[in-house]
Amino acid sequence: MKLWNYVDDVEGWERAINHYAKQKIEFGAQGVAEKVAEIEALLKQKVAELDGLPNDPELEKAEPDDLPSILALRPAGRRRMLSALPDDFRDRLEGAWLARCAGCTLGSIVEGWTVERMQKWAEYLGDPFPLVDYWSQAEQPHLPRLKASVRHDYTRSKMDGVPSDDDLNYTQLGLLILEEYGPDFTVEDVGAAWVKYLPFAFTAEGVALENLRKGVPAMQAGALNNPYLNFIGADIRSDPWGYAAPGFPEKAAELAWRDAMISHRRNGIYSAMYWSAVIAAAFAVDDPMDALKIGLEEIPADCIAAREIRWAFDKVPSVSNYKDASALVAERYPGIWKSHSIQNNALTVWGLAVGGDDCTKVIGETVSMGHDNDCTAATAGSVFGAVYGKSAIPEHWTRNFNNKVATYLNGQSPFAIDDTVDRFVAQAERVMAG
Repeated sequence: MKLWNYVDDVEGWERAINHYAKQKIEFGAQGVAEKVAEIEALLKQKVAELDGLPNDPELEKAEPDDLPSILALRPAGRRRMLSALPDDFRDRLEGAWLARCAGCTLGSIVEGWTVERMQKWAEYLGDPFPLVDYWSQAEQPHLPRLKASVRHDYTRSKMDGVPSDDDLNYTQLGLLILEEYGPDFTVEDVGAAWVKYLPFAFTAEGVALENLRKGVPAMQAGALNNPYLNFIGADIRSDPWGYAAPGFPEKAAELAWRDAMISHRRNGIYSAMYWSAVIAAAFAVDDPMDALKIGLEEIPADCIAAREIRWAFDKVPSVSNYKDASALVAERYPGIWKSHSIQNNALTVWGLAVGGDDCTKVIGETVSMGHDNDCTAATAGSVFGAVYGKSAIPEHWTRNFNNKVATYLNGQSPFAIDDTVDRFVAQAERVMAG
């Protein structure tokens, strides 16, 4: 059963208009610029009309954006599981950060690739698939990636430190927000940090950052001219809030809400709250599947994100590998964009379920499922490491990390891994004391 029946993709019209305009200029036609301006004005008008169509009122009631209403729609839950940091917290935290870095790095240079494209690339290289180590080569290895790295930096022979990725940079940015504003930071504080530290951003984050730079207030920056409100961007920013509130899923979800409101709404926010709560719970359980279930206690019970995560749980017995996962997503979410939060939530759940207590299988299968696979493998790695700790991560995944993680944040040098862990421990102590 399909979740949504999308209308046909109309992106081809943009290409057609551009090519017709260029062709008419080549044929010597007059008035082309004026006609293109007329089309652009009409498109802007129609997009505004499209955005102004009324939403389903019953669904809107089940999917509020303000925190008090969200809290009121949660099911009963285990709001706080730990009252103090456990003795093994630093080990688990280091495991979470290392496995997040590993999963993200493994998926970065094949981000958004289809399963078929990854399989063909692995076959060409002679690499195993699903993946059991970093790629031996990158396509177009010389090209820069995210300002601070080039594509071959993500391969096992060229890696020197964890290369740059937006998923990891947002974890670093979350740490800076906690340090500079404290655990009671506001949405406005998040906006100020974004303007200070982010040189660029994508999809919903890109819209919000542009709006902030134009002076749009932080609470409105994410909602203005933003067709990406349900995308994955807010939930890739979940980890710092789970790291800072171990065993305290309610607090982690609250921190995630304050961060997510800068760029997302509705299921984009709930996905962030969910994964923050899952990661927080992971520090207090012995099985990732328990953490995944606890996370549902911190978001509205009848929102689409919660319903689809429950569907993913129901399908766990029928998912034995990446092929099963890919087929289920194709059947239920045809036409969904690769960076949408909904199907990527399901893929992350299945990656953890298939991999169990095997780190290599968790991140390897998750990347092999496709879609936004650096994001999903990073999150799966974070949950895995928080449950099982540093010792559960095979050495080949971290051998070339060399205690540094690249960053493109303004004014920041590469983050030392041990220092990052120490700083998150300090933030967790602040949250626990508060």
